[in-house]
Amino acid sequence: MAKMVAAVIVCVLVLALDITAGILGLQAQAAQNKTKKVTVLFIQCEKPVYKAYQLGLAAAVLLVVAHAVANFLGGCACICSQVEFIRASINRKLAATLIVLSWIALIVGFSLLLAGAMSNSKSKTSCGFVHGKTLALGGIMCFVHAGITIAYYVTATAAAHEIR
Repeated sequence: MAKMVAAVIVCVLVLALDITAGILGLQAQAAQNKTKKVTVLFIQCEKPVYKAYQLGLAAAVLLVVAHAVANFLGGCACICSQVEFIRASINRKLAATLIVLSWIALIVGFSLLLAGAMSNSKSKTSCGFVHGKTLALGGIMCFVHAGITIAYYVTATAAAHEIR
């Protein structure tokens, strides 16, 4: 019973961190959208927004913290060989698949949030190719990361408690 309560607490914590990161990413994009922009063809000039920089950076940090919590507390669901994969239970196979997907979601989300935040870290107006909605996409990836990571944690915990 105590393990179940701990698992629920970990899931709620990861969910709260990821949702907060996603909301911060979306708010950073909203702050960035309020600045004046001049676009000619594919070249866009805009002033950086320090608030978007702060919110984007905070979202990236929370995303990494959520990932670290789930991975450290979820344990290792590694499958190192094809024979081990064939013999593994469905929970272990699913956990191994989900950990890979959670790393992909982390890398994509973190990269988008960091790219969006860094584009707002300068103090001068910058011009370049239109880079779209990187902060919003990074925020959305935080929500995707939440679902995948919680599913990983649940399956990894279930696999750890199986009788071998």
